[in-house]
Amino acid sequence: NDRADRWRDRRGPRGEGRLRPRAQGSGFFITEDGYLVTNNHVVSDGSAFTVIMNDGTELDAKLVGKDSRTDLAVLKVDDKRKFTYVSFADDEKVRVGDWVVAVGNPFGLGGTVTAGIISARGRDIGSGPYDDYLQVDAAVNRGNSGGPTFNLSGEVVGINTAIFSPSGGNVGIAFAIPASVAKDVVDSLIKDGTVSRGWLGVQIQPVTKDIAESLGLSEANGALVVEPQAGSPGEKAGIKNGDVVTALNGEPVKDPRDLARRVAALRPGSTAEVTLWRGGKSETVNLEIGTLPSDAKEPAPATGEAQPDEGQAGEEALADLGLTVTPSEDGKGVTIASVDPDSDAGDRGLKEGEKIVSVNNQEVKSADDVLKVINNAKKDGRSKALFQIEAQEGSRFVALPITQG
Repeated sequence: NDRADRWRDRRGPRGEGRLRPRAQGSGFFITEDGYLVTNNHVVSDGSAFTVIMNDGTELDAKLVGKDSRTDLAVLKVDDKRKFTYVSFADDEKVRVGDWVVAVGNPFGLGGTVTAGIISARGRDIGSGPYDDYLQVDAAVNRGNSGGPTFNLSGEVVGINTAIFSPSGGNVGIAFAIPASVAKDVVDSLIKDGTVSRGWLGVQIQPVTKDIAESLGLSEANGALVVEPQAGSPGEKAGIKNGDVVTALNGEPVKDPRDLARRVAALRPGSTAEVTLWRGGKSETVNLEIGTLPSDAKEPAPATGEAQPDEGQAGEEALADLGLTVTPSEDGKGVTIASVDPDSDAGDRGLKEGEKIVSVNNQEVKSADDVLKVINNAKKDGRSKALFQIEAQEGSRFVALPITQG
């Protein structure tokens, strides 16, 4: 295991200067000719890189490529020697409870080895759409980032990248990028210097039990489409807001994270079969997978001022939900004028100023429109209705209970 240091040019008052250390972490060689792996956050924005071997030898390195979405980076050391290197394991065989050894350079103290077990698999820590971390209880601290976690066969099962710590030090909860994820990304970085990922171009959210019930789904699986991005492969294929992606190439989709990872793994330009739940039945569309933009952002919907003018029946129906609404100035949906904090709407996070643009995937422009959709849902025997909510930060779906009667 080696320590990868990031340096930045800092010049003196007369213009002369030298490179001073600005960040440090850990890393490990994966080839005998000098390719080594570390974390993106260790090398990000660095201008020069030095690798310090265990015997103190300092070697210059160059950045081959980095990937912020998985927090991985590859460096290359050009030297005549043959480097001792390690191999990635097949992490599909990793079991919770397996013993592991974490190697790194905590707090700059030098090469350190700690032992523990795999505490959990498939952890989502909110760092990105491709979170699929191994959780380990081996002592990992600042400076261990980029170091390997070995199985008892000496193979790399993960790359130390994050810790959970209220105190800033080790509390026995560390997260490692799985070898299967790392290997694919590292191979792409070495080959192309970048990572190409498949792209659908649709904003998605989880399917909760309430949402599944409101849509007539038997199970709370899949990914609910909040909004297709303009010009994206998903929009071109006819995917609409309110659709639920239930399968990709015939394989069931568990949740949005599962869909994001599997789409990203597809080759841009390839054809994929997407199964949708729409209007109470299953449909299938074929589309060409796009290339994930380097900085894809979802557009923020606009909201407008409201003027009161609603039918009494519709207003009373929404009052039962804990809402009062007024027409939107732009004619799109209705704006929430007030929310009863003790109501179902309040419990589910609806706020004053947000807009209801559809109910059960039907556009609404007044409280009476909302009432009509709710009454139809009641006739169909449903106990919940699906509201599409727009706010400055984006769009989402919320399932609200509707009183039968």
